[in-house]
This record gives sequence, structure tokens and C-alpha cells, in this order.
Amino acid sequence: MHNMAETAALAAVAAQNQGKFWQMHDALFNTRPLTRKGIDKAAESIGLNMEQFKKDMADPATRQKVIKDMLDASKADVSGTPTLFINGHRVKDRSLSSIQNMIDQELKANANAKQPSS
Repeated sequence: MHNMAETAALAAVAAQNQGKFWQMHDALFNTRPLTRKGIDKAAESIGLNMEQFKKDMADPATRQKVIKDMLDASKADVSGTPTLFINGHRVKDRSLSSIQNMIDQELKANANAKQPSS
């Protein structure tokens, strides 16, 4: 993780509290360099109530949500983004053909599971 990862995660959760998670997600990925000042500018640019945003950034409940997400990621063996899963199986080869093959295998397994046994 980079040195601003936790701050960016807190900002995303704070934005989510105002119904703007994805807008903040996009704004953060377009912010270079990623600094606290840049994060605040991103929040302003998507129209967040800045007073509420700053309160939520400092709120222990926001930090707890981030910690829970990090623990969930650790349990799923996710150490960074993007990480892709298909039906609970981690994608290691992200080539189009490999992903298509995994999807086809899952669809076949699902179809076989639904077949009535004789």
C-alpha cells in the first residue's frame, strides 16, 4: 500500500456517507499527486459538504469501516487493487482468454449442478 492509501480509504467512506462513493473513487484515481490537500480538493470538486466530510474523516466509525474492509481483504488474500474473483475463485491470469475460460468453466459447473440426477 502507498502512504496515502488509508487517507484515501477514509475519504472514500466519508464520501459514501454523502452518497458519493463512486464519484470520490473516480476523483481520487485522477488526483496526482495524491496528497491530503489533493483529497480535499477532490471532495470539493464532487460537491461534498466539506464540514461533514471533515467530521466523517475524523470519526472513529469511519476508521472502523476501513479497518473492517482491510481485515476482509486480508481474509480473502487481497493485497491490492485491482483483484478479480470469478465465482469465488481468484483470477491469477488476467488475459481475456483466461478470464473467458474461467467464466466458461463456472457456467458449465453451474449447469451440471442443476441437472437432475438419474
